Amino acid sequence: MRLILASQSRFRAGLLAAAGVAVETMPAHVDEADVKQAARAEGASAEETALLLASLKAERIARRHPDALVIGGDQMLVCEGTWFDKPPDMAAARAQLLALRGKAHTLVTAVLCQRGDQRVWQHIAKPRLVMRDFSEAFLDQYLALEGEVLTTTVGAYRVEGPGLQLFDRIEGEHSEIVGLPMLALLGFLRQHGVLVR
Repeated sequence: MRLILASQSRFRAGLLAAAGVAVETMPAHVDEADVKQAARAEGASAEETALLLASLKAERIARRHPDALVIGGDQMLVCEGTWFDKPPDMAAARAQLLALRGKAHTLVTAVLCQRGDQRVWQHIAKPRLVMRDFSEAFLDQYLALEGEVLTTTVGAYRVEGPGLQLFDRIEGEHSEIVGLPMLALLGFLRQHGVLVR
């Protein structure tokens, strides 16, 4: 079965490729900021909003490719009730990391599969990460080392790189943190006949 990832995220595509899953990638071009603002105004939870965004992405691609199984995903960072987005620049990345320093946050990670106009599966993971009380000197060093790549992640960090040093504790599957709950998704793909059982 043709499998499409409704995303331009190289992190999600990389997770699928590393697991040996052949998938096409197609960006869905959803205005995430508008969707989040409307969802927040309607009192939606972070879980509902992440699932809504994943659904909108998958639906947009599935309409154009009804023969394919389309994977949609989204991730939101929540700390003490505040929703964080990808920082637009390095100054915002610095401010975000300072806001998260010494605190626990949750990465609400939603994934769903759609075929044509039918949603066939969905899953939400909520890994919890506790950021250590790092020094300003460490933060300066970290920002210089990682650079602009930090503006491509919702947390302004990459746990698969030097960002691991930001944390005291991480609870959850690695792929859930990177942006796609792979064990749950692989299980579904096997049950759906996309992968060999």
